[in-house]
Amino acid sequence: MSARTPLPPFDPTDPLGIDDLLDPEDLAIRDTVRTWAADRVLPHIADWYERGELPGIRELARELGSIGALGMSLTGYGCAGASAVQYGLACLELEAADSGIRSLVSVQGSLAMYAIWKFGSEEQKQQWLPGMAAGELIGCFGLTEPDHGSDPASMRTYAKRDGTDWVLTGRKMWITNGSVASVAVVWAQTDDGIRGFVVPTDADGFSAPEIKHKWSLRASVTSELVLDEVRLPADAVLPEVTGLRGPLGCLSHARYGIVWGSMGAARSSFEAAVEYSKTREQFGRPIGGFQLTQAKLADMAVELHKGILLAHHLGVRMDAGKLRPEQISFGKLNNVREAIEICRTSRTILGANGISLEYPVMRHATNLESVLTYEGTVEMHQLVLGKALTGLDAFR
Repeated sequence: MSARTPLPPFDPTDPLGIDDLLDPEDLAIRDTVRTWAADRVLPHIADWYERGELPGIRELARELGSIGALGMSLTGYGCAGASAVQYGLACLELEAADSGIRSLVSVQGSLAMYAIWKFGSEEQKQQWLPGMAAGELIGCFGLTEPDHGSDPASMRTYAKRDGTDWVLTGRKMWITNGSVASVAVVWAQTDDGIRGFVVPTDADGFSAPEIKHKWSLRASVTSELVLDEVRLPADAVLPEVTGLRGPLGCLSHARYGIVWGSMGAARSSFEAAVEYSKTREQFGRPIGGFQLTQAKLADMAVELHKGILLAHHLGVRMDAGKLRPEQISFGKLNNVREAIEICRTSRTILGANGISLEYPVMRHATNLESVLTYEGTVEMHQLVLGKALTGLDAFR
């Protein structure tokens, strides 16, 4: 009888051996994004967050374009054509640095670029996508309104025809990248139903005042979009979609990235707690040696790596063309909720130091409060799953 192959050593950073599910290209993309974030974001992020700004966003966008992170799961037009799993790994690494950085990439690629790539004309794709993939042009996505968040069908922004032109009037709220965007994908009511429009931000009547006084996603540009009779040519409309399936399809693509990204914020907080527990001494020994602290760390590790495993599973399904919107709701509901709990538990291990920007925990916790709400609140995802489980519609 041959000797058994020895088991690999236990890896505290990968206790389930999830890395074994990744191929060399997956790992190379993950390492590239992790290195970029470590070099360009982590040394500055606490200061940016405290100041409530994201300086040099255009330079950051160009750098993200140079490593293929913008619209990375799209094909053609300068996009990287990466797999869904690879895009997810990038989102995890970006959000481990800060949710605001991941939001910049998600809105650019999974919302604005995806809408043009999926529903746009060939002329629109050629005009906008190469520059957006390179980070030379920044995009935003206008769906949410001041009075209509979870109910986009009731949006008041309206586009009417005037000869061959379209004239847009309305407001959008909580729009990432809005004040720095070159192009906005704006959804509006028309006589024929909800349509999407590609709006150059230098158009007359368009403005994007930045929203200040945020206590979450502070290192991110968040804006209102104001459309005051913005006149657009006939070919500004996205020709391949009418109705809510357009914006909702874009949101599904972006929510998938959040399933991964939220685990990045959780991982960063968890790692801070583990390291702190090894060096912080109370009663003559490190607090990591106490049973209650170890119980907290064990519970956090279980939820963190279960969440990453769930994200990977959904990524494999997306790459196979089998991922349903209900499954994305499953992932976002679970992973963001668990990420917030990991941050809160990590804060208890750090004690008073947990509220300091010297550590990432409170910054991640406050960011995740926004991530919990945007692109579908907890309640909306619960109702999506409830309808799928029962066949009964409780939305109305």
